[in-house]
Amino acid sequence: MSEVDKVRLSAASAIERSRERRRPIGTKSMALRRQHLARKIGRIFLAGGAVLIAAAIFGMVIQPLGFAGVMAVTLLLVAVAFLFGKWPPFPEPRQADLPRADLKQLAGRTEIWLEAQRPALPAPARQLVDGIGVQLDLLAPQLQTLDTSSPAAANIRKLVGEDLPELVAGYQRIPAGLRKEAHAGRTPDETLVGGLTMLEREIGEAARNLAAGELDKLATRERYLQLKYQGLEGEDLPGAA
Repeated sequence: MSEVDKVRLSAASAIERSRERRRPIGTKSMALRRQHLARKIGRIFLAGGAVLIAAAIFGMVIQPLGFAGVMAVTLLLVAVAFLFGKWPPFPEPRQADLPRADLKQLAGRTEIWLEAQRPALPAPARQLVDGIGVQLDLLAPQLQTLDTSSPAAANIRKLVGEDLPELVAGYQRIPAGLRKEAHAGRTPDETLVGGLTMLEREIGEAARNLAAGELDKLATRERYLQLKYQGLEGEDLPGAA
């Protein structure tokens, strides 16, 4: 292979890794990024509005702005848009942050962390990470109303915020040259894939169990309403002939 081909292959690999880095694995990570962008846009409009109001007051009370003043205000608006467009940056979660994350945002923030790690994983593991993103999306709605002090919440924090990130981080701590060498009968690649398969199944099971609890509550409520209102239908209303 010529040097030119090697450079092209390296560039293609870098582009592919960049694409993989940006590709979301679930909808909750995208929702958190959209919320951050919406807050940025809101700050830009507020700051821009403040600049325009200040310029209008200056022009009416002190002296007309003139061409130079208009240009200065325009430049200031551009600077405000640039500043608040860059700041604050999106708070990329670290592994140590996940166990302490707000339970309502745990699924989305875990997805964001996994998206950053995904390009460094072997192909079978990347496919499993995509599947875990789907399971986290299923779990997320249940976390919005789950009691944070309940045993279920503690189990999910352990599963999603600790066990999953530690498995991926533990794999990445192994030197790349040793990841395909067998240890205790399995290579690190195989161990990672096996662990992710198990965690994907466990997260999906947790989502289904929480949803089943809500379905049971709904069925109980329906039964209560049936007993209450069907019983009333069989009674004579007061004052009825």
